[in-house]
Amino acid sequence: MRSFPLFTISLLIFSTCNLLHAQESHVIIDKAVYYDGYAKKVNDTLPSGLLRLSNYQITTKLSQATLESVFDDITIKVTINALCDNYDRMGNVNLALVPKGKSGYHPDSVQHIEVGRFITPFMNKNKDPKFVEYIFRADNIAKLLRMNALKAQYDFWLELEIFGVPYAANEQVKGCSGRNDVFEGKVEFISTKVLMIVEENTVFQPIAFKHMLNNYEAVKTDTLGKTVKTFEFNVPSETSNAIFYLITSNHGANENGEEYIRREHFVYIDNKEVLKYIPGGKSCEPYRIFNTQGNGIYGRNPEPDSSWASWNNWCPGDTISVREITIRNLSAGKHTFTISVPDAQFAEKQGYFPVSVYLQGTAQPPKKKRKSSKKRA
Repeated sequence: MRSFPLFTISLLIFSTCNLLHAQESHVIIDKAVYYDGYAKKVNDTLPSGLLRLSNYQITTKLSQATLESVFDDITIKVTINALCDNYDRMGNVNLALVPKGKSGYHPDSVQHIEVGRFITPFMNKNKDPKFVEYIFRADNIAKLLRMNALKAQYDFWLELEIFGVPYAANEQVKGCSGRNDVFEGKVEFISTKVLMIVEENTVFQPIAFKHMLNNYEAVKTDTLGKTVKTFEFNVPSETSNAIFYLITSNHGANENGEEYIRREHFVYIDNKEVLKYIPGGKSCEPYRIFNTQGNGIYGRNPEPDSSWASWNNWCPGDTISVREITIRNLSAGKHTFTISVPDAQFAEKQGYFPVSVYLQGTAQPPKKKRKSSKKRA
């Protein structure tokens, strides 16, 4: 993996007043078809401006018109249409920093951050509703897209990634026999506010992108047998309002798999605990309507909240939380970000916790050295 520089940027944004602007919507990706993630790459014809990186990754360069229309707030709406995968799968919206002027890129050669994560429902393409929508608030991304220093070196590309397989649907869903198309996706940016007059120095640092944390592979954990991973990063100047944007989810659908067991997660900055959380715990009943294929998650009758809270880490048809960890002040220099799930078991050495995290904050000006008041003898 290539190494990338840190960015400390002076950003001046102009506006006339703090008024609401008519809502603007920009379709970034549309009619993007995804295929069997395990199969040979399909060379299909995509809509203009889209590039297929793999059967499960489609990307596009954000246009100048889109960048000029980014205001202080961004809502990202992802729409997934059912094709021939009737199981729950993980999807991601990623922002890629690609060297200026490139017509394409290999996904392993550029830096990414994960903006949002979601889980598809169990969908039968012959039953309504045939699609599901996911909403992500991503106001902080607006700052990244307006960074002049970043824009001078990189183009911003947006990826929509959905790994699916059609094997069950080939047998269970009418009209899917012999097909390998699994989902169709769309991404929209929605923004409503005019720009504010703001001047700030912004620090931006990617730290980890979908690192598949487990306890049985040496490269995925700090210590075999323990579910813990430490990432090192560097901060070029003293930073205030440092926010770490963290996404994790539990996977492993085998018997006693981590997908069905709620575990305590611990986050440490420089070995100091800054967050403890247990994913999931919410009711999945609001998403039942989207799960039109019979499955082992939803039974025939609604379940009480207590039943869902006893085991679920996420809901098919829902987004995964983006957790914000705020550190009031972060000193310049090297730091560590550690995530630990000490009780994780990974039965039969299956399962993983994808971890994505990046840092945004405000750089403070260097402190002036005080002049010595001592007089020469």
